[in-house]
Amino acid sequence: MPDDVQGWLTPRAVAAEAGVSQEFDLSQCVREPIHLLGGVQSYGALIAARWDDAAVDTVSENAAEVLGRAAGELLGRPVTELIGDEQWAQARESAEAVTDSGAAAPQEGPASSGVLPLTLEGEGGPRLFDVTVHRNGDLLVLEFEPRAEGGPFVFQNFYPRVRRALQKLQGATDVTECCAAAVREIRTLTGYDRVVAYRFDGRDGPGQVIAEDRSEGREPWLDLWFPASDIPPQARRLYARNWIRVIGDVDDRTAGLVPERRADTGEPLDLSASVLRTVSGYHLEYLRNIGVASSMSVSLLHEGDLWGLIACHGDEPRRLSPEVRAACEFFGIALSLQLAAVAGREEADELARSRRALASVLARLTSGAPEDWMRPGSGLVELLDADGAVLLRGTETLTAGAPLPDALPGLPARLAQDGSVGGVWSSDRLPEVLGLEPEEAEAEGIPAGLLLLPFNRDGDLLAWWRREQPAPREWAADPSRPVRTGPGGERLTPRGSAAVYRATVRGRSAPWSPAQRAVAGELWREVSGLLTRQVVALEARNTELARTNEDLDSFAHAAAHDLKEPLRGISNAAAFIVEDAGTVLDATSLRRLTTVRRLAERMDGLLDSLLHFSRLGQVGLEREALSVDEVLDDALVVAGGRLAEQGVTLVRPAALPRLRADRERLREVLENLLVNAAKYAADEGAGERRVWVEAVRVAAPGRAPEEGGADGGTVTALVVRDNGIGIPPGQQEDVLQLFRRLHRRDERGGGSGVGLAVVKRIVERHGGRLWLESPAVAPDADCGGGPGTAVWFTLEEPPEARP
Repeated sequence: MPDDVQGWLTPRAVAAEAGVSQEFDLSQCVREPIHLLGGVQSYGALIAARWDDAAVDTVSENAAEVLGRAAGELLGRPVTELIGDEQWAQARESAEAVTDSGAAAPQEGPASSGVLPLTLEGEGGPRLFDVTVHRNGDLLVLEFEPRAEGGPFVFQNFYPRVRRALQKLQGATDVTECCAAAVREIRTLTGYDRVVAYRFDGRDGPGQVIAEDRSEGREPWLDLWFPASDIPPQARRLYARNWIRVIGDVDDRTAGLVPERRADTGEPLDLSASVLRTVSGYHLEYLRNIGVASSMSVSLLHEGDLWGLIACHGDEPRRLSPEVRAACEFFGIALSLQLAAVAGREEADELARSRRALASVLARLTSGAPEDWMRPGSGLVELLDADGAVLLRGTETLTAGAPLPDALPGLPARLAQDGSVGGVWSSDRLPEVLGLEPEEAEAEGIPAGLLLLPFNRDGDLLAWWRREQPAPREWAADPSRPVRTGPGGERLTPRGSAAVYRATVRGRSAPWSPAQRAVAGELWREVSGLLTRQVVALEARNTELARTNEDLDSFAHAAAHDLKEPLRGISNAAAFIVEDAGTVLDATSLRRLTTVRRLAERMDGLLDSLLHFSRLGQVGLEREALSVDEVLDDALVVAGGRLAEQGVTLVRPAALPRLRADRERLREVLENLLVNAAKYAADEGAGERRVWVEAVRVAAPGRAPEEGGADGGTVTALVVRDNGIGIPPGQQEDVLQLFRRLHRRDERGGGSGVGLAVVKRIVERHGGRLWLESPAVAPDADCGGGPGTAVWFTLEEPPEARP
């Protein structure tokens, strides 16, 4: 046996190990139904009688020894034969007084029981008992404890000690001070050799000793952590139901129950609320291993959950009278209330500070622009003392604070966190929630802490995140090895400072406080109101804009259509005059009439272009997945002749992709761009004239080019690039406007100045974007010609084409 273990095991502990089985199954310990162990501590006796007729249903087998009547004599007989009708009535009255509703079923939450003195007549004279009673379904359970020697209990002698203890408790200002006062006073009340306050790290987590009072010579446990397996889940549930649990002697001979199982349930009697309930063999072994002969635990509850324990250990067997137990139970209730008051006061102070910070943040958010929320100095990150924040709104991702962890935007969906709108979800141990080891989470770029604030059910949310904060801990035993090999086989590891195991807890951040969660909820209410007002205003503007666009489209269509008829009349009239009076008109008049006809024809062409442009906003798109190469071939039927006339060579470096678009509209886009490339080819003598059509991966809309990559942040763009005369940067936006030209009408083949405006409108109706680059050819490129122009545009990709 290792030396550090040998020093812990007393001869009594070694003997205890040798007396049990050689196999230790911790999972069996966790599964053990400790409320159905079928026995009581043998210094007392138990009788369970039916509530309606007082017939004894269950009795402990030591009834003869403790009560003077054998179990067989009592079973099935009225309990009134033992205690009399008057004391039975008192027992029922006591049970009813501590049961809120008088319900026949055991209640959730702390159990209720009453204590009353009972006298049993016997051959040696009357015997006094303290009897604890509680209701268990259709049974009234009576637990008899022989009255301890030392005279009757005098409340006025006992109360001053309890009052002084409570006064000291009320003077404490924080949790640690409260617990330190509590362990001192409980040790004074009970006489145990060690009393510690033990706080749990979460509902199912390990616990830490935060206060201690001990007799001289006992090693210190203060600040040590104890593995979660020391107090398994079923034990925690019982601690939450019973304020106090006393074990008088770890070597006690358990008194079994008769019958072992109830006829109606097939299970042993439920002893969840019993004060005499026997003890699990695993727990007794644990106590022996740490040199404890007797113990008491007082539960500390917060909002119905088990917050911690006051644990008392004695070097010798010790029985506590019901009065002392009641005082300790009362003290545990008072301490729980005081801890809640201290926590509430601290939370209120923090909440007040946070609300002041929130007011400052909201004052900066009145502009309503999401990008303003995330700018440095907005105070949003500092509001929750986070490392960073992220706003997910539609396809937009805005960040503040430290650089955003790679995995953060996808975490809400990964957590399957629908999140009730306005509800706050948080965790300070995110890797554990995701089932990852800290090293795995670190490699994936997952933060340790996350607080989510959903704005709606569409995935829009605001989130704060925190980095991992590794926490060094000193354990009373290796938490990964709750059992070790001893002289009798594998046993629960002895605990204590002599076997300190130092380990660092990873995968956790600083916890999110209740005040921070509350302020996050208040922020949601304020921001959601702001967003709602923005949405309403935006919808109103969009409605007005749609109406205006519709009016403009209708006007353009009507104007273009209706003006053509009188314009043709003007042109025809001018033509008739020339024909009929051409021989009598002078040259000036003929020239002017010819100009009228030419202008009318030009106006007719402009109206045709306007009519076509307006129809683009009204005609629906028939999208389909199509080959851009095939559409380009169709466009060359019209544009190919213009390219040949201007001596422009078409270059197709690689096969073009498949995209989703309206075939006719895409053909029109390509025709316009190819004709423009021919029209604005380099002047003769400048070198070979070329136009390239190719596909390139570019940053997705709304992201800077440097943010693009193979991670899905890119889309496919088509580019029609030439080495022609180019477009000065200051005029690139102008050429996208309707009827805007950069040359005189009779230069570069004429034209109406509508082509690029049409291209832009078609691309945007497809949901894409269009932009120009010029120069489009590097100065040192060996391709001749001029600086050139590149027209880029994006269209939707079919699912199978996306990376």
